[in-house]
Amino acid sequence: MPTIHIDKKSLLDHLGNEYDTEGFRELGFRFGIELEEETFKGDTEDEDNMELKIDISANRYDLLCFEGLSRALGIYLGREQTPSYRISPGAKPQRIVVSKECEQVRPFVVGAVLRGVKLTPERYQSFIDLQDKLHNNLCGKRKLVSIGTHDLDTVQGPFTYEARRPEDIKFVPLNQTEMMDGRRVMEFYGAGDSPIRKFLDIIRESPVYPVFYDANGTVMSLPPIINSDHSKITLDTRNIFIEITATDFTKVSIALNIMLTMFSGYCAEPFSVEPAEVVYPDGKSIMYPEFEQRTVHTTAKYLNGIVGINQSCDEIAGLLKRMSLEAAVENAEKGEISVKLPLTRPDILQECDIAEDLAIAFGYNNIPRVPNSEVTVGVPLPLNKLADIVRTEMAMAGWTEVLTLSLCSHMENFGLLRRTDDGSEAVVLENPKTLEYQVCRSTLLPGLLKCVRENKMHSLPFKMFEVSDVMFKNPGRPNGTQNQRRACALFSSSSAQFEIISGLLDTLMTALNVPHKKEAGGYYLEAADIPTYLPGRSANVVRVAESGHKTVLGSIGVVHPEVLRNFELDYPVSSFEINIEPFL
Repeated sequence: MPTIHIDKKSLLDHLGNEYDTEGFRELGFRFGIELEEETFKGDTEDEDNMELKIDISANRYDLLCFEGLSRALGIYLGREQTPSYRISPGAKPQRIVVSKECEQVRPFVVGAVLRGVKLTPERYQSFIDLQDKLHNNLCGKRKLVSIGTHDLDTVQGPFTYEARRPEDIKFVPLNQTEMMDGRRVMEFYGAGDSPIRKFLDIIRESPVYPVFYDANGTVMSLPPIINSDHSKITLDTRNIFIEITATDFTKVSIALNIMLTMFSGYCAEPFSVEPAEVVYPDGKSIMYPEFEQRTVHTTAKYLNGIVGINQSCDEIAGLLKRMSLEAAVENAEKGEISVKLPLTRPDILQECDIAEDLAIAFGYNNIPRVPNSEVTVGVPLPLNKLADIVRTEMAMAGWTEVLTLSLCSHMENFGLLRRTDDGSEAVVLENPKTLEYQVCRSTLLPGLLKCVRENKMHSLPFKMFEVSDVMFKNPGRPNGTQNQRRACALFSSSSAQFEIISGLLDTLMTALNVPHKKEAGGYYLEAADIPTYLPGRSANVVRVAESGHKTVLGSIGVVHPEVLRNFELDYPVSSFEINIEPFL
């Protein structure tokens, strides 16, 4: 949860001096923020030199600075209206040309201009602090998004966003005097204890670094590391050019809108910004910022039902207005309401988020307390109930259950089992921390084999099983993946004793009322050549549905000696692994 420090006097002045510290604490509780403490700024213990330390919800990016918090509270209290943000009519957009090489590092860029800004020391510090808060929160420590701000009067458009070799980039970094190239920047900031040091690894190993140039070839920034000293913002800056680069298109648009909406109130024409045109290598041109508001359609019945109140459409619209939401009654008879979401509220994704804002505006303490009229009984999901049945039967047969990790290395999931990866099965982690956790397992067997390996000091035999999920790619699903509940058992002793693992499978199938037969309603073993098992000692487990349709549930066999060597096992192993979901 982000924490911000706000000047107490300035904030309470903005709210009409109607609150003392305790009164503000209560106001914050109703609004959904928490006053942690009030402290003196610096060493001066003066009542006018105090600041409030406030905890903000992680998804409320619009409350991370004085401007956003004071404005939101003012609207909540009815002291001010929600601003109407707009793009300056007739303003000539700044042009940003993107080179093709940027696709290798940070492919997305947006920009805009704040014209005629009047900065004070407090506003300047708030401007810098908001960038830091966004970098540490929304921007993922600059890995996803990085924000650069420049004095527009010190540079000249059109601008170019390029990716060049580090040694070809030369500029004086912010607040420095030495001319450095990209390599020297890494060396200079990597040697000290600068806060910039933690961002160097984002591009350090890249063959090219992203860089911003103006029309004169002057370096403006080296995102996501540091800006140039040439275009730095001072208290005398009147026109601010904001450029934001990213690897995430959604977050870069959110970051731009937050920066603009928070500080456009200081422009010569309040809440008005000048656009920037971004031209991509394929010739596609996009104008930023995109100030089009999203509309969500809901009903009074839904909102009242979620919150537990009984308000009319007009009353709901009035309450939502306190939360900066522009609500309009579309059909009073049917209770239909349309809600325009402000640019400052990317946290609102669906109807239930609007219901949450309605509850805050109404006041949680004002929601009527009523006895629960619903009597419900908790029951397990059918799949979990089936899994428990399978676990119970295998445990009662004298086998020990284990629970292994759902992540494993690519070699464990494929190579060590003598399996080939065709790219269509395993869900691969984009940025694994270690080689041990590269993929989501698509088979339970490696976990059991590793369990035997780590327990070789115990006496034989090993009789282990696991009932858990594996994961596969599935382009047809919204998230592109699919879980599957499986049962896997392993027997290891001085000999493979295939009859023991086969007997466990038959016991399990009998418990599930699936007899060993090739007719409808039964199951049987069908010889198959499976690389993980010995040739001639492996089979598919086939189930025959009542309709006669045959489904391969999994496989059974004696594990191949090469697999045993790969997992450093000294004794033969036999195992089976089946999908239990068809038994639902």
